[in-house]
Amino acid sequence: MPNFKLHTPFPAAGDQPKAIEGLIAGLKKGYAHQTLLGATGTGKTYTAANVIAANDKPTLVLAHNKTLAAQLAQEYKEFFPKNAVHYFVSYYDYYQPEAYIAHSDTYIEKEAQINAEIDRLRHAATQALLTRKDVIIVASVSAIYGLGSPEEYEKVHVKLARGAEENRSALIRKFVGIYFERTNADLNPGEIRAVGNAIELMPVNERAIYRVTFDGSVIARIECLDPISRAKTGEVETLFVFPAKHFVSNEEERTRALEDIRRELDEQVEKFKREEKLLEAERIKRRTLHDIALIRELGYTTGIENYSRHFDGRAPGEPPHTLLSYFPHKKDGSADFLTIIDESHVTVPQIGGMFAGDRSRKDTLIEHGFRLPSARDNRPLTFDEFATRVGQVIYTSATPSTYERQHSVAPEGQIVEQIIRPTGLVDPELVVRPIVETGAFRGQVADFIEESEIVIKRGGRALATTLTKQMAEDLSEFLRERKIKAEYLHSDIKTIDRIQILTDFRKGEFDILVGVNLLREGLDLPEVELVGILDADKEGFLRSETSLIQTIGRAARNVLGRVILYADVMTGSLERAIGETNRRRDIQLAYNKEHNITPATIRKEIRDIAASMRTEHQRTVEDMLTLDAQLYKEDPKSFIADKRQQMADAVEALDFETAAVIRDEIYVLEGKADPKERGKKGRRKR
Repeated sequence: MPNFKLHTPFPAAGDQPKAIEGLIAGLKKGYAHQTLLGATGTGKTYTAANVIAANDKPTLVLAHNKTLAAQLAQEYKEFFPKNAVHYFVSYYDYYQPEAYIAHSDTYIEKEAQINAEIDRLRHAATQALLTRKDVIIVASVSAIYGLGSPEEYEKVHVKLARGAEENRSALIRKFVGIYFERTNADLNPGEIRAVGNAIELMPVNERAIYRVTFDGSVIARIECLDPISRAKTGEVETLFVFPAKHFVSNEEERTRALEDIRRELDEQVEKFKREEKLLEAERIKRRTLHDIALIRELGYTTGIENYSRHFDGRAPGEPPHTLLSYFPHKKDGSADFLTIIDESHVTVPQIGGMFAGDRSRKDTLIEHGFRLPSARDNRPLTFDEFATRVGQVIYTSATPSTYERQHSVAPEGQIVEQIIRPTGLVDPELVVRPIVETGAFRGQVADFIEESEIVIKRGGRALATTLTKQMAEDLSEFLRERKIKAEYLHSDIKTIDRIQILTDFRKGEFDILVGVNLLREGLDLPEVELVGILDADKEGFLRSETSLIQTIGRAARNVLGRVILYADVMTGSLERAIGETNRRRDIQLAYNKEHNITPATIRKEIRDIAASMRTEHQRTVEDMLTLDAQLYKEDPKSFIADKRQQMADAVEALDFETAAVIRDEIYVLEGKADPKERGKKGRRKR
């Protein structure tokens, strides 16, 4: 029986059947590289889903940013509702890597804000790979960063079974040994607490509490509880609990690793002394001995990943374990999974660029005594290492780069074109207008506003792309001052908040979205009728041929799609982008005429793809607000008073989870908190 069960809400159409057939044939022929050259809106993800189902192997889908990865993960979940589709991206909302600036003698300590929900999703992804065969992981390039040994991660899990003999105190020690933290308060992922003759724990990969009840020295039952209401949702016979952290080791290997670390420390101290670097020698000695003490006593220390080479038993220079290590491999060590690189013209260079920057920073830290030389091996893969660790690869892009084109040639590969859209939609009409105010023309901003107002009146949406973040913020503020509902989107906005903004945009909560580089590849916004590319003649990365074609594609999912390029000079990039768009448009129009097709706007259900990344607490507060909306409207003052009494009663009953939910509902209703606050200071300037 096949592992993957593809849900097909519609039959393949347009160029899709030909592309699906070609790619599947290529996989069977053993092609290492294939490129799906698909115009925007032709359904490349659906084509890829059909190929995954036919290939029937675990699949890694790589995207170049978290927002696109989240959108792809949601789409694949819809195509494979009965299979394991997971989202794996960096779990940092904010990340400042450890660094040293020699010329100013400034040491910058690592600073990170970890998003617990994304950390949970990362654990869910790795655990699925170790326990199932029907797995699709949609990941950012964090997939090529060190992650810890999958063998150790799998080996040290705890198995619980009803009827098994187990000492309660010993079991708690087992969980502490795999980095669970004991608590007497509310449970979070990776925490455990003792309650009477039972222990309760929350695994790192799901939002659920498991209560293990003992009858003497025997596990009597394993119940699953809702983390908010604590209502029983079921019982299980067996429960496998994986470590709370990816970097794990058993006691024997830990002892060996600490001996290796101490040996390397002695060598580095002697080296510094020979070079008469006494400050560096003392610095590395103090830091490393402190870390050794913590690892010996607690099994973990901040920055333990810098010692990963010792724990893994790797030789100097040997690449680290990454997410790729968790995928299945054949007996000869070769990859036994499919890799799809989405928007490959951006993602491939991104993969290749990670190693050099990391190495430069680590070299400086090592040279000045902040890290041991082995820290160099806590790193991302080089591009060559990545290439040898993936098997067959399919690149998808509307604008494939030189790399994909050179590798996707016979006899090792092929390029498959997908230009005709199933809906009959053609590439958008292009209009070129000047930037500056001339005569009756009032300039690009005034013209874009005028054109947008026409679109908004008929229920459409508009996008504007600028060259800088500040320009995006200023333009969105300028639009709001003119009573136009607008928001901006750029890389400073948190991952989950970006996704929420896009969902709100599709729902019509605002009409114009202003962005920089995040409005290019892969974003599926069929409500967009107008795209304005400001300063389109400013030749460079954001206004290259590839960037222009990708941005033009944002208007290709709507039958009324139109793009205005504001330019005073026709650059080479503009000419090539316009030429390629018109070439595809001519092919599409001819196909529609031949087959008597009337184009139709893509109709796509608006799903909140950020919902799966919000905490259970947040979702419960939002549900309560919806349920109580009418009662609050009838008598706000009495309703709030009643809620405060309910909160007090919950506290008196020691039901702090319910009390916290009611508290946050009151905050929102009293205007002290925004239910959709996106956490970006200064985003909404009023």
